[in-house]
Amino acid sequence: MKNGEGICQLYTPAGEELLRKGEDFVPWNVYPRPHLQRESFFCLNGIWEFSLSEGWEIPASFEERIRVPFVPQSALSGIGRAIPQSSTLCYRRSFTLPKPLAGERTILHFGAVDQIARVFLNGTLLGEHRGGYGGFSFDVTESLREENLLTVLVRDELDRQILPYGKQCEKRGGMW
Repeated sequence: MKNGEGICQLYTPAGEELLRKGEDFVPWNVYPRPHLQRESFFCLNGIWEFSLSEGWEIPASFEERIRVPFVPQSALSGIGRAIPQSSTLCYRRSFTLPKPLAGERTILHFGAVDQIARVFLNGTLLGEHRGGYGGFSFDVTESLREENLLTVLVRDELDRQILPYGKQCEKRGGMW
């Protein structure tokens, strides 16, 4: 199918099935480290609020919705368009932990965020992570409430090339 920019979107059978399941479906709702699996696990993949900004400030409003863990440029994310390199990608999601998890030591784990991420829980900065391919975690036990608001600000600064990067670049050629 073609999107508004004239780009043909190709889906695998798994991608087509994901779209059929709708927004309530949580993609890849599996424990991220099978060799360290625990019984208590809550996946935050799925629909998040999304916005773009220029700096590191949390935007006042989030105008779009994005399906995580897909990148905004992918059709399965629900955004499916190019993002200006100078942009800060802003993700926000509210959640309530299931009752069996409430009160336990709780670790918020990210499989990877490309390339610089600042993570906020309930308005408090948990920390920053640099590097696009490694997982990282925060102990959020003391920051959790009954209702929680998680905000993640992300910048991918390819032009500085201070961190290793994969095949992405603005112009085709080389490793693209």
